Formats: sequence, C-alpha cells, structure tokens
Amino acid sequence: MLRPVSLAAMLLTLAAPVAAADGKAHRDYILRCAGCHGMDGVGTVEGGIPTFPNSVGVIAADDLGRTYMMHVPGVVSASLDDAEIAEVMNYVLGEWAPGEAEPFTAAEVTRLRAVPVADVVALRRDVAAKLMAKGHRIADYPWP
Repeated sequence: MLRPVSLAAMLLTLAAPVAAADGKAHRDYILRCAGCHGMDGVGTVEGGIPTFPNSVGVIAADDLGRTYMMHVPGVVSASLDDAEIAEVMNYVLGEWAPGEAEPFTAAEVTRLRAVPVADVVALRRDVAAKLMAKGHRIADYPWP
C-alpha cells in the first residue's frame, strides 16, 4: 500500500522557505518520491517500499549500493536529469543519513545509470547480503 500524501501537506511543504537548490530537490522529493516513501521517509513494509532512516546512508556508503540506488524503479522513472537525480539523492541523504555517505554528483549518476542491471530485486539482495556480511543491517525488503 502506498502512503497517502495530502494535497494540503504537499502545498504547505512547497511553500516552506528553503534554500533554492535544496528547495527544488525537496519539491522533487515530494512530487516523485513521497508518494511511496512518505514525507517521513519510512515507506511501507506492506507496499514493499523500504525505509530511509537507518538504512539509506549505509547503502549509499557502498559502491554496489550506490549502483542499486540509481536503478530503483522510482529513480529510473523519475523523469529527472542526472543532475536533478543527484540533488534529490543528496536531499534524501541529508534528511535521513547526514554525514553517512558521500554526496552524489551528476557525473556519478550518469556513470551508475549506464551500468546494466537486469534484475534490480536481485541486485538489492546482493547489496543486502554484502552489507550484512560486514555487520550492517538495512531496511527490510519483502520482494522475493
């Protein structure tokens, strides 16, 4: 089940005063990510949408994890250019994992999106196994 986001909440958030670059990334998060991950970044287990807190920074601190992040369906279908994707990803990291991973650059997004990924769910399992072997735990992901 996707998390509902009220129009009033989106409009109030869009009206909040924020820095120009962060403001656009915040708006892009609301318009392209919050419908599934929610305004609080917690997603839903029932909907198969992983939570950001205590997880996204660990994933973004790993090279394979960064590749995975560029291939999740919401990123692939976001209709944003690579610089805008980098800005939204950096917004997510700043909100839910400050200081846990290096910021994304547009050039890195371009490079990682060019990596062929046949099965993003299998890649997510590989990332989770790699991180677990290093003693890290990331958000549950119920897809088979």
